[in-house]
Amino acid sequence: MNEEAVGQTASFFYFCLKDERMTALIIEDEALAADTLSRMLLDINPNIQILDVLGTVEAAVQWLSRHKAELIFMDIHLGDGESFQIFRQIDVQSPVIFTTAYDQYTLKAFKNQGIDYLLKPFEEDDLRAALLKLYNIRRIPAGPAEKHNDPGRDVRNRFMVKSGRLIKSIRSDDIAYFMAEDKYLFLVSHQGQQYIIDETVANLEPQLDQKTFYRINRKFIINIKAIREMYTLSRNRIRIILDPVPTGATDVIVSEERAESFKAWLNH
Repeated sequence: MNEEAVGQTASFFYFCLKDERMTALIIEDEALAADTLSRMLLDINPNIQILDVLGTVEAAVQWLSRHKAELIFMDIHLGDGESFQIFRQIDVQSPVIFTTAYDQYTLKAFKNQGIDYLLKPFEEDDLRAALLKLYNIRRIPAGPAEKHNDPGRDVRNRFMVKSGRLIKSIRSDDIAYFMAEDKYLFLVSHQGQQYIIDETVANLEPQLDQKTFYRINRKFIINIKAIREMYTLSRNRIRIILDPVPTGATDVIVSEERAESFKAWLNH
């Protein structure tokens, strides 16, 4: 798609945002930050109804046990603790846009209903882009990350591998990720052991448990337990730090076209 077409598409979605009716809850303990966020939201879309502004974990838990919002804006450091405590006390179903001055909670955020992560101080364009993500998520058909395992489909639980003359069986739970390198596909365990397996990424993907493994690009299928840290990059991509770290200088990047479904998979 050329730059003109991209611009036209973005303009179309920005226009649609003005008519998008939505209820929102703001969980933020700084009055100025909450007021600024409210003003930005109403500037972008006067049809957004802000149901309440809450400043503590306790107040948020009480509110969410009785009410529901279509979207939640959530600071991480609140008056009585981290907002992640909310998810341990109540089942939050609404998508969350995290707003914080700290960048080290990205992984936790996307594992707790996060669809975006805005670093303070953010601009109105950053907020508009986050709302566009929600707008797109609501309208795109179910992607790879939203598929459930077919009840009639056999999920592969073990892999037979060779190490010299030794043959051993490795359980799927013990696999950190699969990595394609040159013409080979490597199975890498959580302990850092590597084995060549006679498969391709494309053929292997549908054999795995969709809740545990995700194909982030052409080279990697990763286990959610192998994710140590995540960082946002340009063009909506995500850089992942895996444990164990892949050999060589290989960057592990969630491709642009898979980023949204990857975030949905983290929340699944």
